[in-house]
Amino acid sequence: MTTTPRAVLAASFAPGDEAVPATRRFTREVMTAWAAMSVSGDAERLAGDLVREAGDGPFEVMWVHHGDSVQVEVREKSDVEVPEPPTNAISWGVTFNGASRTRWARIDLPGGVGRTSDDWVGEPTHGPGWLGFLADASDLLAGTLDPDMVPAIIAQIVVPRLATWCAVYTMERRSGEVVPAYLWHADEAQLDTLREELAEIVMPPGEGPAVLHVGEWQALAFPLTARGRRLGVMCLGRSDRFPDEGMQLAEDLCRRAALAMDNARLYAQQAAANLALQRSLLPPEEPHTPGLDSHVIYEPAGETNEVGGDFYDLFPVGDGVWRFAIGDVCGTGPVAAAVTGLARHALRLLAREGYGVAAVVARLNQAILEEGDRARFLTLLHGEITRTEGGLDISLVSAGHPEALRLRPSGVVEAVASPQSLLGVFPEAEFHEESVRLESGDVLLGVTDGVTERRSGARLLDDDGGLAKLLAECVDLSARAVAERIRRACQDFAPEPSADDLAILVLRAP
Repeated sequence: MTTTPRAVLAASFAPGDEAVPATRRFTREVMTAWAAMSVSGDAERLAGDLVREAGDGPFEVMWVHHGDSVQVEVREKSDVEVPEPPTNAISWGVTFNGASRTRWARIDLPGGVGRTSDDWVGEPTHGPGWLGFLADASDLLAGTLDPDMVPAIIAQIVVPRLATWCAVYTMERRSGEVVPAYLWHADEAQLDTLREELAEIVMPPGEGPAVLHVGEWQALAFPLTARGRRLGVMCLGRSDRFPDEGMQLAEDLCRRAALAMDNARLYAQQAAANLALQRSLLPPEEPHTPGLDSHVIYEPAGETNEVGGDFYDLFPVGDGVWRFAIGDVCGTGPVAAAVTGLARHALRLLAREGYGVAAVVARLNQAILEEGDRARFLTLLHGEITRTEGGLDISLVSAGHPEALRLRPSGVVEAVASPQSLLGVFPEAEFHEESVRLESGDVLLGVTDGVTERRSGARLLDDDGGLAKLLAECVDLSARAVAERIRRACQDFAPEPSADDLAILVLRAP
């Protein structure tokens, strides 16, 4: 016997060591939202069993509420054979649709058929059940900063506990109109009909709850307002009159939902601004270096990819001549970003004006010092590459930067530039160029301290010449392969994400 799904909560995950713990945390949140904490342990183990069998690609975990049971599905693209039945499942299976495979399993909820919204609102609003519901709802809403996910969470929290269906509308910033964002019904088969009925409804502009005429439903519209800003509307529908307790709960939930929407909106705006500024501080496109084997990797640290930190550049200045730079500004945020932008653009401008490598570095040092209170220390590896018969001639300056390494085809690794003063500290600092010859097959590696100071407990990746040992294993690899090998070594060195930006520049004489 099948039952009509009442609610669905889903999330996408990346493969790796964190997949199972992340899935279990998500499952715990779902069971909390559905007031099914008594089976949370079994549900977490069940989801973990399925995820452990997932392939190497990204996958989606979906929990479906069937009233008397909950079902977990793991959706992925994979050719892996069907696994053994997972623990605690009363039924399970695999569904194939073209190249897509969905594995699912179901467990019983205690007490048989789930409670309807009529049952839930019968409880006193000050009772422990509703107080726990509001606390759990707040946790779920605060747990996401994705503006597109908040309306879905709102609707799936509400149904079926407060109403039979819920429609969430959001406010368009430019037009000021409310537009549909998410719709959910306890009976999924009625979604299309309900959507058509709602399409004919004009959302009320008032600040309080308003009655809507939606077919035979008793429907109310609650404004979503936070920090004095109207963000949208939450519409609830029931087959009978809304009790006073239900309206009070809906209004309380609206305040919490609106605050979550506003926080997510502000977070998304900040993340978009950070990303735009970060892109403006890096080269507009992949460096094109005909006759030169090169590769660059750049990975900003942190969930929001805060601007500033490391930067790189590789650009032509003449026929068969290029300039490269890899640097690290002290700190992050807008102040560091100002120095990053100054450095990258000044390097290009001065190089194309014909200044030599040492002269460019000296002038950049003065420019940073002239920033006054906004100045930040900067380490820099800057050089010029000239293609010659049989190899590359490089003149470079290492201004307080981690040492550049050269790899010979024989496997010998050596430092090729002596350290000089970092920038933004001493106005009297002088810089001199050093010459390096890359013969056919030689590799030059430049990195920022996000590589050399990658930490695992008390150990750093570059302790006891760790970076040189890694590079020695890269004989006969292309520039791209060398860069990827170093990047993977940084990821594998410690289980936790890096707290520092990472930049890798590899040049290889063809």
